[in-house]
Amino acid sequence: MTPSACVKRMKSIEFKGCRIAVLGMARTGFAAAPVLKNLGATVTLYDSASAETLQEKLMEAERMGIEAVPNATPEDLLHDADIVVPSPGVIASSPFLQEAIKKGVPILSEIEVAYRISSSPILAVTGTNGKTTTTMLLGEMLQNHRGRTYVAGNISADEIKLPLISAAWEAESDDVIVAEISSFQLEWVEKFRPKIGILTNITPDHLNRHASFAEYISCKARLFAAQEEEDVAVINAINAPARTIGEGARAQTLWFDRRVGMRDNYACVEDGRIVVKWNGEEYPLCRPEESPLQGTHNLENILAASGAAIAFGADSEAINQAIRSFQGAPHRMERVAEINHVLYINNSMCTNVDAAVRCLEALDRPSVVIAGGVSKKSDFSRFGVMISRKAKALILIGRDADEIENATRPNGFNAISRAQSMEEAVSMASEIATDGDVVILSPACASFDMFPSFEERGAAFRNAVYRLTNRS
Repeated sequence: MTPSACVKRMKSIEFKGCRIAVLGMARTGFAAAPVLKNLGATVTLYDSASAETLQEKLMEAERMGIEAVPNATPEDLLHDADIVVPSPGVIASSPFLQEAIKKGVPILSEIEVAYRISSSPILAVTGTNGKTTTTMLLGEMLQNHRGRTYVAGNISADEIKLPLISAAWEAESDDVIVAEISSFQLEWVEKFRPKIGILTNITPDHLNRHASFAEYISCKARLFAAQEEEDVAVINAINAPARTIGEGARAQTLWFDRRVGMRDNYACVEDGRIVVKWNGEEYPLCRPEESPLQGTHNLENILAASGAAIAFGADSEAINQAIRSFQGAPHRMERVAEINHVLYINNSMCTNVDAAVRCLEALDRPSVVIAGGVSKKSDFSRFGVMISRKAKALILIGRDADEIENATRPNGFNAISRAQSMEEAVSMASEIATDGDVVILSPACASFDMFPSFEERGAAFRNAVYRLTNRS
């Protein structure tokens, strides 16, 4: 038996023989259930949706040999459960979880279980914006440095969809896991302790899920709660909520700042170069302009990933190679095509106001902006100001288009149109845009009114642009 297999066997004792209720038959539930079964637990999948709605999921569960219960009630789930593992989409106020709390049944998130069974070090990235880019870039740096690296967690970028529990089960002890972690996943952690935790930034988001901004910040802080002095916290020094969390961290702190660094351990830009200083050593890296990723928001992502890679022991050349070659995450400032000297950019992953503002800030060409969708109880005033400064036209789609329009018109901006579909929005934008312009999908909203996910929204934008290409 390999050392890694021995570690997994030892860690499986915690769950062996347990009756575990996995709540939710989506991606996380179907990743957690077979792993827990392999660990020796008796697993049942529960979902409140109807058997008709879950027909394919029920067939999949049957193929896996796992019991699945549709039309579930809290009583179904809890009458014999030792542990509840909820999907991230299950809110804390759910009757299922409230009943579990009432009856004293432990609730463990999927990432908590993943941490407890992993024989590989976990580097975890959280924050409001930049998580996916930082996670993927750090993954490339470590892949260049030491070989097999798993990129996992909440990350969803086309073909990259690997839950952390699946990576923890598959990875060997000499592998490494880089995981994107959301605030939803952090609601039910206890021992989760990443070797290196990275906090990109915190701005208001998901206020339709969290009771307040303070509660949202508190969830993000839980990434670092179990860390000890030998661990590392990589923190954004110029974002106030992140800085407050970093100042209270027990782990060694490495700050990143796109200006000149002012602390002992930092990643910053000095004399035109990216520089990381760590434990008394200075590591000069390449110049920011050598990266295909542009904009101050992406510079922060590069600094965060570089600092984490150095703290983990990666060599400078492996880091530089990744910085120079990484083209960015799908659906995040993704260049789709240039048609008649107009550049089309898919920024569908931009689902909150701060991300939309920072991405428009990074553009150096006049823009036609396609925005809208489902608001997360957002204040669109900053977005409205940025539209008035940077855009030549705004095309609105989706349920909460009125909120964006109402935040934009007071700035004297009236070049606002409505479209009923992505196809229509792209067609309208192509008629407005002229030589040298950018047409950008930058929604500042969730997608769930018109599309199942931001990926499908981005794919619809791409396809509409490709059809323009064919016509031209």
